This record gives sequence, structure tokens and C-alpha cells, in this order.
Amino acid sequence: MNFLARSVRAVRPVRLVRSYATEAAATGLRLTFAVPHQTIYKDASVAQVNIAAVSGDMGILASHVPSIEQLRPGVIEVLEGASSKKFFVSGGFATMNPDSSLNINAIEAFPVEDFSAETIRHNLAEAQRIATSGATEEEKLAAKIEVEVLESLQAAVNAK
Repeated sequence: MNFLARSVRAVRPVRLVRSYATEAAATGLRLTFAVPHQTIYKDASVAQVNIAAVSGDMGILASHVPSIEQLRPGVIEVLEGASSKKFFVSGGFATMNPDSSLNINAIEAFPVEDFSAETIRHNLAEAQRIATSGATEEEKLAAKIEVEVLESLQAAVNAK
């Protein structure tokens, strides 16, 4: 038996329990949403936040199960009562805490309405051309990432 296996057996087993947020604030879901250069929401009371996570799209309400989710390129929708705001993010993390606070840290985030469908189509065509051309492997990989982000952005803009 190797050293690692012997060490694992010597450790007392830990029981993992998944629990629900029971310490929800009376004000509902509290959102802090930030990018490196700006805080978009700071401890704001909101009704619901819909996120595009790697594990799947999800809606988060007050008292949601605590979790940490990696964000994929997609839309973050913040529902503030009767109105909503949509932001396109290129990636990041969302952390839901037991006290009904949600922290979203994104690499980039822009309001969906700031994007032009025509510009996205043009940039997507150029990225697809580079991804399939005789460019270097590094350029092809960068173009494939750009294609993935632009396709997500195009879907978000067309859905608005």
C-alpha cells in the first residue's frame, strides 16, 4: 500500500452534508456584482438573479442553497421587482452565501443593449475565418475562444 493510501485511511472520515440557506435576511436576496474596474451592484436588494454557469443556467432567489459557480460566457439577468437588467459576462464566479447574499465577480460585464448585432456578426465571421485558416496554432486557439464568446453574445443580443 502506498503512502497516500495509508495516510487517507488514517484520517477520520468526514460526513459531508448539503444544507439549505436558513439564515436569509428579511430583505431578500442581496447582490454584489463587480468587475475589476467597477462595482455594478453593491449589497443591493433584488428579487432574483439568473446566471449562466458552467454547470447550467440557474435562477437564484433568497434562501438559495449556498454554492460557488463558475460563470461561462453568457447573460446575467438581475430582476429588480418589475424591471430587469441584463449584462453579458465573459466569465467569472458567483458565490451564494447562507445569509442570502450573492457575490458575482466577473472578468468583464457590459449591458446587453450596448452591443450591436451587426458588429457581432462581422467580428464572428472574422474569428471563424481565422479559426479555419492557415494561421498559427496559437491564433487558431484564440480565434476559437473568440468564436465561442461571440456566439454566446449573438444569442444574448438576438434574445433581447
